[in-house]
Amino acid sequence: MPAKVTCKVISNVHVTPTVFILSFTSEPGFEFKAGQFISIIIPGAGPNGRDLRRAYSIASAPETNPVELCVKLVENGPGTNYLHSLKPGDEFNGLAPYGNFTYVTPSEKTAVFISTGTGIAPFRSMIRSGVYQSNPPQRSIFLFGVRHEEELLYHDELSANEHVEWIPTVSRPTKETSLFKGRVTDYLRANPEFIDWMGSEYYLCGSGDMIKEIKEILSSHGVTKEAIHQEKYY
Repeated sequence: MPAKVTCKVISNVHVTPTVFILSFTSEPGFEFKAGQFISIIIPGAGPNGRDLRRAYSIASAPETNPVELCVKLVENGPGTNYLHSLKPGDEFNGLAPYGNFTYVTPSEKTAVFISTGTGIAPFRSMIRSGVYQSNPPQRSIFLFGVRHEEELLYHDELSANEHVEWIPTVSRPTKETSLFKGRVTDYLRANPEFIDWMGSEYYLCGSGDMIKEIKEILSSHGVTKEAIHQEKYY
């Protein structure tokens, strides 16, 4: 059951021009499964000065401390601007954990993680978790899409992970690049042979439009609903 926690900021650092990593400890501490999220209370940001709540996926493994959030700064977004303003030592309140978007793939199958932007956060939590590490899939593929090269989150970390096939895509490159030019959906259509469609399970995280289009592609290759796990970001 989710419980109310008081969180203390350890660090708040920009990692791309539009994304920052917020690290914190909490009192009391809370246990969560990789892929779950915390609902953060945004004080006084609602109608008539009421509090709002905003959900953020946890990017760190359940076994590590502090907890990390990977947050995109959205113009006029009450949640992201509130979190962006916090400094080390500041406190905020939340309720955690929430969500059923967790890692369940058996070891004989391939796990395909498809995300855009900060949708990569729960996937990072998953592959760093004890559940994943103790029972890794036969093959692990990360297909990650951004508009510009400077928005490639965790690129150095994941490209150096020998157990992960890291496939970044850039839809609007600002310079010459060796990376795939296009969206994650373009990559799937252009490279239908790179994956065992029926021998894989799929984890999708990002915008609803992206998830809808990916599911249409998967369905066209015979992938069943049971093999698809999703978390929509709004």
